Amino acid sequence: MAWFNSAASACREWNSPRAERVERAMRVLAIAGSVARNSSNSRLLHAMAAASDSVDVQVWQALDRLPYFRPDAEGDSEVTWLRQAVSGADAVCIATPEYAGGMPGALKNALDWLVGSGELYGKRIVVMSAAPSEQRGGNARRWVREVVQMQGAEVLDSFTVALPPGASDPLVGAVAETALARSLGALVVTGEAHLAQAAPHAK
Repeated sequence: MAWFNSAASACREWNSPRAERVERAMRVLAIAGSVARNSSNSRLLHAMAAASDSVDVQVWQALDRLPYFRPDAEGDSEVTWLRQAVSGADAVCIATPEYAGGMPGALKNALDWLVGSGELYGKRIVVMSAAPSEQRGGNARRWVREVVQMQGAEVLDSFTVALPPGASDPLVGAVAETALARSLGALVVTGEAHLAQAAPHAK
């Protein structure tokens, strides 16, 4: 899947008005929680996007482009892009490393820019971490969960996948397929539950 290269094109693609309601693939915004060039979490998300043929997975890997959060400022074009991309997505996947027992400061900064503007309210979220073992990453994932839930998001699943640093592309691809299947499973189950709840009101 193509990665958004500009805020303008992304916003037009995901938020343009439609004359008629048309069937389309589910849109998932995948936020890479690391600014490292060869981050395991970034590689995982890109491999998930490449493996998905039924869901439009768009990877955002630009935490370092955002200004420092200021509650008295509107933010720049990058902040606007992030807000509109989150708003236009059916679900958001966040892949985060764990630094010093928590999520990276750059990721927290991005989530802070969504405070008050409402894009995360009611949004379905999957939180994951790529780490050397499945026993790691839990503190970062817990922090992400708490922050997005404070903004009204619905966290469907949270898990760590084992991915050693410098893993081969085939290994990353195999792990990504597993992570993608688990994420889509959570989204499908939740979507069916929402439809079931809405059905009595549609009669």
